[in-house]
Amino acid sequence: MSSKPIITDIAIIGAGAAGLMAAITAGQRGRRVLLLDHADEPGKKILISGGGRCNFTNLDTAPNRFFGANHRFPTSALSRYTPQHFIALVEKHRIPWHEKTLGQLFCDGSARAIVAMLLAEAEAAGVDIRLSTSISAISKPNSFHLESSIGPIIAQSLILATGGLSIPKLGASNFAHRIARQFALNLVEPRPALVPFTLGEPTLNLTQPLAGVSLPVRAKTGKIAFAEALLFTHRGLSGPAILQISTPWQPGATIMLDLLPNSPADFLRRAKRASPKMALRTALSETMPHRLAAALAPTAIAAAALTTLPDRTLNALAQSLKAWPLTPTGTEGYVKAEVTSGGIDTGALSSQTMQARSVPGLFAIGEAVDVTGWLGGYNFQWAWASGVAAGHAA
Repeated sequence: MSSKPIITDIAIIGAGAAGLMAAITAGQRGRRVLLLDHADEPGKKILISGGGRCNFTNLDTAPNRFFGANHRFPTSALSRYTPQHFIALVEKHRIPWHEKTLGQLFCDGSARAIVAMLLAEAEAAGVDIRLSTSISAISKPNSFHLESSIGPIIAQSLILATGGLSIPKLGASNFAHRIARQFALNLVEPRPALVPFTLGEPTLNLTQPLAGVSLPVRAKTGKIAFAEALLFTHRGLSGPAILQISTPWQPGATIMLDLLPNSPADFLRRAKRASPKMALRTALSETMPHRLAAALAPTAIAAAALTTLPDRTLNALAQSLKAWPLTPTGTEGYVKAEVTSGGIDTGALSSQTMQARSVPGLFAIGEAVDVTGWLGGYNFQWAWASGVAAGHAA
């Protein structure tokens, strides 16, 4: 280990999506950039995202697709670095991509192509990347002084890009939160987001045998709702609709599930008029998976012909399926969470530059900040956009 300090213009801690983008942007401006990460390879979260194909952005990116204490905070960065900017970079490197549902863009091949692209851009910009490097202390007498496993580092600017607490097996830590506290920046309490729910008894007794069953639903908490697929699991609920609603959900709150979002409220009454001799269980099976229909049809009347059942009974059953209240016991936690909500309070940062108002030269970007996107490429677009904003300003 060298005792002579490494002198640099900008030190960036975290070689994930946001950190790489900030490093590239700053390097292209002629700044000396030192990019540090405790992991043994860069972009680990990029590599596993989108089932290994990296859902690298979303065409529908807009500030209203993000949660955080200040809903307007992401507007500036997102408007200056758009999905089209990142698509242009992807096409410059001739990486084939495709659009899936809801504006989600994926690589045709492996997510490794995105990491390789970012590393090529970083190399062209003269970025010095040091992996397997730990930081033991940071101080700011004038410049930033970092004590690290590769020796002391002195930098004019410091960018925190270490992400949140989600997926600890990839090396996630609370590093950015600790440094924020050291420099007296407020934190919004971090929580797992885009995460499956756990259920308790007696609900779990009903849902556990349905593990593996999936169907389109509308999940609602408060005034926020998402219409996507739900997946029953051995421990509770997952699938895109559940991951989405988990971010605004508050512990202890009830979520309302419409299990038949594409069916009218009187669908059983209509079925009775169209096919009076049809069994109730059969009528339900025509609108939802068979295993679910069998589980939700009341045992006493499951085999009864629709014509034998009063309209009020059918309407009450339909209503219970259109508005099924569930109160999760909790979530699967950071192990299964795709992102962390909360983090460094945006009130402490400039939305133009991502710089801390009270600490000149200190920046925070990406998942370290209290900005959490919807599922489907939004969090990557925030990483690119916030990284570019800091990279231009540092």
